[in-house]
Amino acid sequence: MGARNTLQIPVILSCILLFGAILTTSLEVGYYKKCKFCPQAEDIVRGVVYKYVSKEPGLGAGLIRMFFHDCFVRGCDASILLDPTPQNSNPEKLAIPNFPSLRGFEIIDEAKAALEHVCSGIVSCADIIAFAARDAAFILGKISYDIPSGRLDGKVSNATEVLGALPAPFHNLTVVKALYAVQGLSIDDAVALSGAHSIGRSHCSSFTSRLYPTIDTTMNQGFGSFLRTQCPQNAMDDGVVPQDFVTPNKLDNQYFKNVADLKGLFFSDWSLLTSSETAKLLNDFKNDPELFKTKFAESMVKMGNIGGTQGEVRKTSCRVVNY
Repeated sequence: MGARNTLQIPVILSCILLFGAILTTSLEVGYYKKCKFCPQAEDIVRGVVYKYVSKEPGLGAGLIRMFFHDCFVRGCDASILLDPTPQNSNPEKLAIPNFPSLRGFEIIDEAKAALEHVCSGIVSCADIIAFAARDAAFILGKISYDIPSGRLDGKVSNATEVLGALPAPFHNLTVVKALYAVQGLSIDDAVALSGAHSIGRSHCSSFTSRLYPTIDTTMNQGFGSFLRTQCPQNAMDDGVVPQDFVTPNKLDNQYFKNVADLKGLFFSDWSLLTSSETAKLLNDFKNDPELFKTKFAESMVKMGNIGGTQGEVRKTSCRVVNY
């Protein structure tokens, strides 16, 4: 009896941290089932994600991108979700890489509302993002993986921290590698996660520097000419195009075929060919779709372990901190 109670103490303590003044927690698969406080949490999020993404695949791309952009700034703490307030007029979601292009906030809102109805104050917004990105990856690419949960929501969100943390379309491989290394991620993770460029859309402004005044020599010239018809020079509106014109609604290895054929939109895509290490992995993913799925899943889990273990569980809404 005494031994059994001793074994139960860590479980009880990890669950108690969900209530009151929350300071820290740890991540583990099935966190909410283990604690018995909200065993249906992941199923609820999955249902909401499927409702939206099955009708509009682009929202699934937005959820995966949201997870990436959240985790690379202050860790996976849902700081990306906070709205501007009189106390903080410039949160992350208003930074150039996020506004107005980041999508999927309404999905997180609906999932949070559904969870609050069933188990109020239990499931963090950071975990909702992680679950939603995982579910989107399955819907769009049949990529299946378990992701640890137990993240907490941060109370700080600052747009000025975003540009310096996120890889940009114009970055070369050296910069991309360095930014991933800051987060404890490898260059292999960078290549695998770049595969997310097989879904979603891009604003023309992210790559028109490769089209004008002349088409970049690092881009297939025919592809560049086609992109010029989609993104005219000095256009009044910043148009959007699919990041992958071949299978735009599928999370698959087509991206790596595109890059190998010099048909990637971004300079950062082409930069994967500038190192023998990344070029080999790109070629492996191009030729083996299952290898890509496996490595993408592993890198998503690894990225999900960045930070997010200090903070709170936001009550009622993911858009505001608790006061």
